[in-house]
Formats: sequence, structure tokens, C-alpha cells
Amino acid sequence: MHAITIPQPGGPEALVLADVPDPAPGEGEVLVEVAATAVNRADVLQRQGFYDPPPGTSPYPGLECSGRIAALGPGVSGWAVGDEVCALLTGGGYAQRVVVPAGQLLPVPDGVDLVTAAALPEAACTVWSNVFMIAHLRPGETVLVHGGASGIGTMAIQLAKAVGARVAVTAGGPEKLARCEELGADVLIDYREQDFVEELRAATDGAGADVVLDIIGAKYLARNVSALALNGRLAIIGMQGGVKAELNIGALMAKRAAVTATTLRARPVQEKAAIVAAVREHVWPLIPAGRVRPVVHATYPLAEAAEAHRVMESSTHVGKLLLTL
Repeated sequence: MHAITIPQPGGPEALVLADVPDPAPGEGEVLVEVAATAVNRADVLQRQGFYDPPPGTSPYPGLECSGRIAALGPGVSGWAVGDEVCALLTGGGYAQRVVVPAGQLLPVPDGVDLVTAAALPEAACTVWSNVFMIAHLRPGETVLVHGGASGIGTMAIQLAKAVGARVAVTAGGPEKLARCEELGADVLIDYREQDFVEELRAATDGAGADVVLDIIGAKYLARNVSALALNGRLAIIGMQGGVKAELNIGALMAKRAAVTATTLRARPVQEKAAIVAAVREHVWPLIPAGRVRPVVHATYPLAEAAEAHRVMESSTHVGKLLLTL
């Protein structure tokens, strides 16, 4: 089969399309014939040599895909060859075929075509697990979403609005903020021109955000704590702004606040299956109902993965970048 390989870490040109052996499903796994995959920040880090796949998993990038089931491994029930699915992956989406634990499969939602479905699993699972399963965002609360125009951000806006929360976002420039507003964002903050702590306080009569979903990490840590409301919850899911920062424990204690930090890729299979099951129960019905939709910026052939990575690194996109096979 064809797959995007990374013979040596580097820039986008490090992505090389090559012939590689076909995978075979083991116990509790299925083989998926890939129709499309999506580009995530984690793929860029892997290409650069900063985010190796967990031991024993596919060496190829790609943390989600859509496609059709080509074969079932021993012990798999509830799925059949030919089923159209999308899947949360540990890696391997940039390939013609990929092996997936059956618990990480989702049916393609009604009203979504097979290619576009590749934009859903990683964002939906990341947002639902962090904002709702861990931070417990509730109706009437305020959530601050950093990177509101990203794949994660566009999903977070829609899911938060669907449960009746108020949504504040940061994004770079009026065009991205306008797209966030179209998706339902209530408070629009241009991080290039405005201080999000001050803007959030003004918009909430000084209360702050009950939940902050952060992709930046160290650079925003102190300001995120300042932005929290009493009993606020800061969920860190990215490190684009570094990995080390000082934390004022006194400020955290004064707000009775909590800070959590997670990754999805390295979680045990059982934890991923629980997240996927929750997404199927709570998120999937919102899609045919028109309350949540995948946001796709552009689609590229797999052979043009390098160009898709260049767009990802330029941060000029809104929503997801897809690769088709």
C-alpha cells in the first residue's frame, strides 16, 4: 500500500510517499480502507521529530480517518465488512489502509459524506473528553476557547453552544473571528490586538470563564488562571507556547480553581473506547440535527501532504485540513 513516511525529521518536504507493507488486524481490531484523513498539529510535531508514536503503533502520521471496513479481526462484533466508518487513531491515517481497535470506530453520521467525516473524530473526542468529561462545562457557564478558528476550536464552539454555554474565543484577525461568530461564539477577542483577560472580564462583569480550553500552554498559563472564574477549570491540551512556566499557587487557591492537562494519543485503548462511546452518545445525534457540523478549510490528495502541512503551519486556515486517497 501507499503511505506517507518520515525517513528523516524535518520540514514539510520530509513527508515521503512510499510503498509499505499492508497492516493486518489482530484481536479486537478492524482493517479500514482509508478514504480520507486529517492533518493535526500532532502530525507536524511528529514530522519535526518531537512527537514519536507510542511503541508498537503505526509509524505513519494521521490521528483520524474515514473509510470502509475491509476486514475484521478475531473477536470483533457489531461491525461488518463494507461499513462506512470514521475512527480515532494512534497513528497511521496517512495510508491506504490502517488497523483500528474496534472501540475507536464511529459510524459516519447521517448527512455527512465519507470524506468529510474524517474531520470529526479527533476534534470531537478531544473537546468532549476535556471540556465535558473532565472540566464538566454546564449550561449557563462561560467557556473561553483559545484558537477558536482551529479544528478543535470550531468543534468546541459548536458543542458548547449546543449544551447552552456562553462561548468566548480568541483568534487572529477579524476574518477568523467572523467565522467563529458564525458558528455561535458570543465574545470575540483578537489576541493580536486585545488582552483576553481584560476582554473576558469586561464581557462577564468581572466574573471570568468557568472553563478555559487552552492549546498554548506555558505562555498563557498565568493569564489563563487570571481569566478563570471562582471554581474555574483550566484544561490544557497543547504546548504551542512552550512547556515550562511559573504557576502562582496562591492565585489558583484563591479561585478554588483546577488545572488539568491531557493528551489523547497515548491513552490506553480502554480509555479511548470510553471517550469514543461518549462521543457517539452525546455528540453524534447533534450532527444530523444540524447543531454541530464539521468545518473543512481545504482538501488535498495524499501525495500533497507537504502542502497541507505548510498551510497548517501558516495558521491561515479555519477548521480542518483533509487528505484524500
